[in-house]
Amino acid sequence: MDVTFVGGLNPICLFNTSQSKQVCANHWNIKTRTPMKQVSVTKKNVIRCSTAASESSVTEFVAKDSIHDGNTQKNLTRDVVPVQTRHDLVTKRDPKRVKIFDTTLRDGEQSPGATLNHEEKLIIARQLAKLGVDVIEAGFPVASEGDFLAVQSIASTVGNLDDPPIICGLARAMKKDIERCYEAVKPAAFPRIHTFIATSDVHMEHKLRKTREEVLAITKEMVSYARSLCEDVEFSAEDATRSDHQFLYEVYSVAIEAGASTINVPDTVGFTTPAEIGALIKGIRANVRGVENVTISVHGHDDLGMAVANFMSAIENGCRQVECTINGIGERAGNAALEELVMAMYVRKSYYNGLLGRPENGMLTNINHAEIYSTSRMVSNLTGMLVQPNKAIVGSNAFAHESGIHQDGILKNRLTYEIMDAKSIGLNKNSLVLGKHSGRHAFRTRLVELGYELPEEELNHAFIRFKELADKKKDISDLDLESIVGDEMKNLDQESSVKLDLVQVVTGNQSLPSATVRLALPNGEFRVGSSVGTGPVDASFKAVEGLLSSIQQDQPLDVKLEEYIVQSVTAGIDALGEIMVRVRDLQTNAVVTGSASNTDIVVASTQAYLIALNRVLSNRLSGKRVHPQMDNN
Repeated sequence: MDVTFVGGLNPICLFNTSQSKQVCANHWNIKTRTPMKQVSVTKKNVIRCSTAASESSVTEFVAKDSIHDGNTQKNLTRDVVPVQTRHDLVTKRDPKRVKIFDTTLRDGEQSPGATLNHEEKLIIARQLAKLGVDVIEAGFPVASEGDFLAVQSIASTVGNLDDPPIICGLARAMKKDIERCYEAVKPAAFPRIHTFIATSDVHMEHKLRKTREEVLAITKEMVSYARSLCEDVEFSAEDATRSDHQFLYEVYSVAIEAGASTINVPDTVGFTTPAEIGALIKGIRANVRGVENVTISVHGHDDLGMAVANFMSAIENGCRQVECTINGIGERAGNAALEELVMAMYVRKSYYNGLLGRPENGMLTNINHAEIYSTSRMVSNLTGMLVQPNKAIVGSNAFAHESGIHQDGILKNRLTYEIMDAKSIGLNKNSLVLGKHSGRHAFRTRLVELGYELPEEELNHAFIRFKELADKKKDISDLDLESIVGDEMKNLDQESSVKLDLVQVVTGNQSLPSATVRLALPNGEFRVGSSVGTGPVDASFKAVEGLLSSIQQDQPLDVKLEEYIVQSVTAGIDALGEIMVRVRDLQTNAVVTGSASNTDIVVASTQAYLIALNRVLSNRLSGKRVHPQMDNN
């Protein structure tokens, strides 16, 4: 039973469980709102209490769950014995660290419109390995053939690098999912199957339509089956934070007995608070059979804006793996952001090392902090999910100071208003690296340094774009290069699609804005169309829509532009403009994004819109992907 006690006004409550007698009285049960009349020890680590309301109302709870003062909390956290895995031994990673499980390529890709193609996933996976994450959840292999191949490709390549991460795939607690998942991840040096089933009453009744007994039986059978295929199995109880705690403890106990080596506690709908999840982790540690032999993990969403705070509380109470995404992307309001979690543990390492019983200045994670900013930029570029300026750690304003008082303090000593240095995340503002006289070798070398290893054909296309930009722009920065490569990656899945060949506009305050667009068809033909609009971008979009409607006569567009965002890649009048559009397919209700960059905003806008429309048409042909939470067959 989840019971918390406090003594008086101060949250201090220590029990001496070595004495079999009453150790304290007049405590308050926060859950039942009744005062405790008697507290006595009945057996090892178990305290038996009766309430003032009823002598027969007796509660038993594990003594260490009731401890609530700072010093004892520290001791409880230190009591967590690290589970050293084969991956730790081979890669020589500190078993006492907090493990970083990155789900950008799985949960992050479930952000509306953030779909990545095969090559983009592989590039991001390589960068995540360079960043130093412990686990890459590469995807949901049963979702589609493309998802399966992408996970398999990542397992074969990134999963066999020097000092490789664990490559994980997600699987519902179904035999077909688990088999498909294992086939995808088994080429990795360290494969993992991550299987899950819902445990909250609302999910079991309305989604699964199964009883608690059935869920327990499925958990035992499917975790056992996964363990028969793969030595590393993670089990998640979906919607754990809204599940009955006693039932949850039993589900986790069954999963561990069946062979799970990691148990994950998902806050699936971003419902919990830091205090609640801290208490839940303590309850799991106290009540789950065999928990001392596994790693406790947390996964959570940011619906109430508390995901990172929840994770830090979980760490303080014994969790040793956190499941997160770059830039916090993911379903609805997103996931806990990797960069925020990692930098919180870095900036406050003295505090957290003290809690975990580690050397004061030791690093709590395996993350290479110098790769944080470049990883953030890469994910933003390739997903089309722009980072808001005030985003913690990686936002453009994160190290900016507008206030005169702040600027004065920073000039005198940066520590007055900055708790971390921009260099600590690898931020090298607008580094000028190349110009129009730079050669192909220098271009390739710099891209590799930025984390982009392109096949020869894509490199050639990107180099042509670089030369075109260098003729218009004197200095080319890292940000410009990332934008160019991002465009090329987005074009990889457009090979058999309609392409923009020309856009020309007429506009002004005394003229009717009009646009002429020429599109290149996959068969080599060209189509030209014109339109007028409220402005040059609107006219261009209408011209593209008209042409595609005439080309796809049997498949009307039927789309709605939901978002149009413009931002400058760098400063200056010759800067690249980066455009992101979000389009909803009104036939399937699916959302896609398109993004492009150019020194001409109209050209970039037209290109981005065409990419989005191509994706709408392509998705209709390829059919619906299986969603891990929404589909149950």
